[in-house]
Amino acid sequence: MAVMEKSAGKPHGGAFSDGVRLYIWAIVILVIAELIGAISINAGHGKIVLLPMVWALLLGAALGLSQARLPRFAQINLSMQHQASAILQPALLLFVAKLGLLVGGSLPKLVAAGWALVFQEFGHFVGTIILGLPVALMLGIKREAIGATFSVGREPSLAIIGEKYGFDSPEGRGVLAEYLTGTVFGAVFISLFAGFVASLNLFHPHSLAMGAGVGSGSMMAAAAGAIAAQQTPEVAKEVATFAAASNLITTTVGTYFTLFISLPLAVWGYRVMEPVLGRMSRRGRANADAAAVADVEAAKELKEASTAHTVEMNFGARLFAWVFSGALALVGNTIAFKTPFLDGVPGMVILIGAVIVGEALYFATRRKVPAVCWVSLIAMFLTSPAFPFAPVVAQFTGKINFLSLVTPMLTYAGLSVAKDVPAFRRLGWRIVVVSFLANAGTFLGAAMIAEFFHV
Repeated sequence: MAVMEKSAGKPHGGAFSDGVRLYIWAIVILVIAELIGAISINAGHGKIVLLPMVWALLLGAALGLSQARLPRFAQINLSMQHQASAILQPALLLFVAKLGLLVGGSLPKLVAAGWALVFQEFGHFVGTIILGLPVALMLGIKREAIGATFSVGREPSLAIIGEKYGFDSPEGRGVLAEYLTGTVFGAVFISLFAGFVASLNLFHPHSLAMGAGVGSGSMMAAAAGAIAAQQTPEVAKEVATFAAASNLITTTVGTYFTLFISLPLAVWGYRVMEPVLGRMSRRGRANADAAAVADVEAAKELKEASTAHTVEMNFGARLFAWVFSGALALVGNTIAFKTPFLDGVPGMVILIGAVIVGEALYFATRRKVPAVCWVSLIAMFLTSPAFPFAPVVAQFTGKINFLSLVTPMLTYAGLSVAKDVPAFRRLGWRIVVVSFLANAGTFLGAAMIAEFFHV
């Protein structure tokens, strides 16, 4: 099948049947999630929007966590959870390719947006580190703090951390915890926070609108709505316009900021601050030895689990994962956005082709440049003015909504999350506090820089 698995000391004879069962469950979960659709919950000026991707993640997680209570044929065992984690990375690259296509087609808009929109991007990603990282270290969080604070933990951040560190790493657990927290609580928090900051009249509404473009559609809408509610009708329309433009930059060009600026900065900040803040924290003073032992034991358990469930994916396995994930995305695209399945096939072929070329360049350059970067660049070129067939590519790939590519990815993430529950429990309430601070930091940082260039 798509994934080959080795077990330490003995062959794993059920890998094939596990793989089949995993893909069947992925189909079932995705269809259920898309049929549930988006549900909005009012919360003050803003609202929490639970999209199909959230349902897919929760359903997959619930299935993995309840495996002991299910009959054997329906269980998502530990082996399958590791397989799902391995399939997640190829699925992520399809989403990265879609973002690259958006960048190439939107280059004229990005140029016309102005210096304020360009430089506010630094605030979006540096702000998360300035507020989130020190507090995370003072709360006793270790290397998970890097994944939790180098960005607001949206889909491109998952792709970057997944490729660089793997989702079984502390950094991987941190970014997944940040994603989960932001998905459930992010919209309502950023709505309340943005509304409060707007009421202080410290920033121009345009600057606040640029701060609202944090890279998440639901969070952007919640923040922009809270800001616009305090403006005149005419200014409220301008707030929506600037927020959408900022969000476009963050969800596209922002991938490169996180890869080349904020992630190295978070790693450097951890290296500098952890020896001081980590030991000065109450947890560090009172439980330093116990924490060290717990971390060593957790690392040992993780190493043993990884050894016992080593997942290998050759090119054929990755190709199958791309095709299957693409098919799932087209199913979701049909259910949610009413685009006929066959109409999306040419665009999906282009997406998969961009991923294959990007992967080939990744290995040809001896993995010195991340595959995420290569895939993005290839996709950008396909819709840029420099490519003669860009209008055709844009027409075909435009029939695939980018949200439909997120749902399969979150399906795999949900199916793999149960194996990391003990690690999440170690973080507990602390990751929620850190996530809120990271979200506040990205909003304030971008608004402050936008204000400087706007005035």
